[in-house]
Amino acid sequence: MHQPSKTIGILAVTQIVSWGSLFYAFSIVAPDIQQDLALGPEMVFGAFSWALLAAGLVATPVGIMLDRYGGRYVMAAGSLLSFLGLVWLSRCDGVVSYYLAWSLIGVAMALTLYEAAFATINHKLETGSRQAISTLTLFAGFASTLFWPLTAKLHTMLGWRDTYLWYGVAQLVVCMPLHLLLGTDRARSTGKRHAGTVRSHTLAEALRHPAFWLLAAAFSANQFIFSAMAAHLIPLLERLGQSTAVAVLLAALVGPMQVAGRVGEMTLARNTPPQTVGKLTFAMLPAALLVLVLFGSAGWAVAVFCVLYGLSNGILTIVRGSIPQAMFGRENYGAISGAMAGPSLLSKAAGPLVAATVLRQGGSPAVLLSALLAVSLASLAFYLRAVTAERDLQSAKPFDKSTV
Repeated sequence: MHQPSKTIGILAVTQIVSWGSLFYAFSIVAPDIQQDLALGPEMVFGAFSWALLAAGLVATPVGIMLDRYGGRYVMAAGSLLSFLGLVWLSRCDGVVSYYLAWSLIGVAMALTLYEAAFATINHKLETGSRQAISTLTLFAGFASTLFWPLTAKLHTMLGWRDTYLWYGVAQLVVCMPLHLLLGTDRARSTGKRHAGTVRSHTLAEALRHPAFWLLAAAFSANQFIFSAMAAHLIPLLERLGQSTAVAVLLAALVGPMQVAGRVGEMTLARNTPPQTVGKLTFAMLPAALLVLVLFGSAGWAVAVFCVLYGLSNGILTIVRGSIPQAMFGRENYGAISGAMAGPSLLSKAAGPLVAATVLRQGGSPAVLLSALLAVSLASLAFYLRAVTAERDLQSAKPFDKSTV
């Protein structure tokens, strides 16, 4: 019998280290990488976007491997690949080796970050997987809080190359052994499902159903907005008339609001179906953007935006981890959630680049924010339609009995 506290404890540590070293550290060291390798900002940041694209491209096969072999060995392999990629990055000397290193890191992201951790939880825990996911995201939400100052300190002391080298060593000596301690997954149930439980769909069945594609579109549009705003929030607030100090102070609300949203989901909405929680979560983002479009020059409006934006982003992570099981069952969770995550990772990579292009071509903040508002409304519409289409899922006849 698997102990939830052990699984959550292991994954909490490895998620913090992995998000911190593979994702958050880059924004701190990117300027020095640009100067050291004599590359333009488009090339430096383009490699990071390529890593996210690579993660999206391999998300489905990684999910299938998680279903078949479990998180223990798949996530341990991801830690080993993270070590190799980060060490390679620390020693790269040109654009080709730089992009190859980020290619390895992109695959490692798919093997080690949230989607892999969520699949591991869903396969290990017979009950309480949603609460476990909520608890995990609450701990992992501190990755940026810990690793931004840590990276800044190490970067000042050691430089970007040795910072990444030591982060690679941490993947090898901390994350890989911890992932191996996860143990084997529970045996798959071969009996009939109990009344009230969701029938497990194969990947092929999920791909044949409109609800899957509507959910994928909803999450993808949402991730596009969040990634664009994460990269450009402070400059946007400055162009709306806020001083740099005020913009930074108000933007700092986002992190605590993410944590607050996850705490609220764990306490106030723990017995509410994730489909219902998702409706509120997806509705928060267009509400936040509408306030910013109409009243962006006012400090109170920016504060309201940051609160709603942070709450939505924090809860969305839990919804993304729990709704594939709620709608499609648990047995092929890894494959289905991986396939659903692929488009979101592509959008996450595209968001900052598209937003930068709009602003660089002379687009005003109002133009960009209005476009993002339209995307957020489309995202909400996709999600509501997906939840409506869900009622057909459990009445549908199985496609076949093979594992896809």
